Amino acid sequence: MSDLDPRPDEALCTPAPGPGPVTEFFPAREVPLGGVRGVYVERVLPQRDLPTVGAWCFLDHFGAPTVTRTEAPSNIDPHPHIGLQTVTWPFVGRIRHRDSVGSDVEIEPGQLNLMTSGRGIAHSEYHATDAPASEGLQLWIALPAHSTGVAPHFEQHRDLPVHEAPGVRAIVLIGTLAGRTSPAKAYTPIVGADIRIEPGAEVTLPVDPSFEHAVLVVEGEVTVAEAPVKPGPLLYLGSGRTELRLSSATGAHLALIGGEPFEEELVMWWNFVGRGHEDIVAARAAWENRDTARFPDIAGHPPEQRIPAPPMPPLNLKPRKRRIGDAARD
Repeated sequence: MSDLDPRPDEALCTPAPGPGPVTEFFPAREVPLGGVRGVYVERVLPQRDLPTVGAWCFLDHFGAPTVTRTEAPSNIDPHPHIGLQTVTWPFVGRIRHRDSVGSDVEIEPGQLNLMTSGRGIAHSEYHATDAPASEGLQLWIALPAHSTGVAPHFEQHRDLPVHEAPGVRAIVLIGTLAGRTSPAKAYTPIVGADIRIEPGAEVTLPVDPSFEHAVLVVEGEVTVAEAPVKPGPLLYLGSGRTELRLSSATGAHLALIGGEPFEEELVMWWNFVGRGHEDIVAARAAWENRDTARFPDIAGHPPEQRIPAPPMPPLNLKPRKRRIGDAARD
């Protein structure tokens, strides 16, 4: 999954310190990928008032039961990225990932797939026709300025650490949770985990108080820090917590994301994360001009099989600042 909106907004994401513990909901919005292609996802990040959670800057739930169903194939042709890492975490189905550094792998449930774009990478995602329709999460992590020029690379991790305690099982996708550390390469202090709560369970997870955190419920209902949460919206929890209290009468499946508040300004547009308007313009020109030094062709795809970049908007950048309501503070 990627941002294939033909008229994406351009936004300057300004840094903000952690707000302390809060409980504030941000609604999911249904977003079509590729316009007329008719593929839809539920997107909960970025939000106008919450552009990032730590370095996490993008979160889509693809194949969600509540999104519009069409007959359109959910395949995504070659497209570019800069300045970010993509995290692909399927729950159901299989996805074939190919990219411009030579990767050609199938992504299956339980496997973490992490692509680091650095200065530039291109990739495609095709869903297996002999498997159930895919469902899962795709997320982006903004690279800090000192890492935006790293060589693009791809990682697949089939054996991830698991924190297990009575009533809870948490797979650590990236970073560290409850003393378990993922082998996935991170460039900022960050955490991401897939968590399942058993019916009737009441559990406590230790978390880093210097991090801000957010939770997305995928299935079931769960109470997080005294807030009841259903599938759909993102629950932003702020920073300053040493633990998260979770309980569920029915059982639940959720994702936890977090990290140190990101202290750099970001310009996010289409599939690019940069530091200024010029970064975006240069990356778009390189893609449209078929600059294979920056975005090499992907083996198995003819050069003409690619998603064109949308036109740049004739607007100046506008700051997108956080506006976390004081009324939501614990």
